[in-house]
Amino acid sequence: MRFDRIKAVPGVCSGRPTVRGIRITVEHVLILLGSGMSAQEIVDEYPVLELEDIYQCAAFGAWLAGARIYPFANP
Repeated sequence: MRFDRIKAVPGVCSGRPTVRGIRITVEHVLILLGSGMSAQEIVDEYPVLELEDIYQCAAFGAWLAGARIYPFANP
């Protein structure tokens, strides 16, 4: 998958992945989704975002989760 809306820009949010290089991190969007907010509710709360931004953040998170590299050991 191509993540054309996800940008890591040095000097913006410490280089963490953001939505289109603006100061909203992918992590923040995923936290909002995980807290139960719908994509539409997030867009309503953050008008600079578009629905496609939210969907791409979710896809990016899924892609990272499937990387099979985990910084912890399972018992």
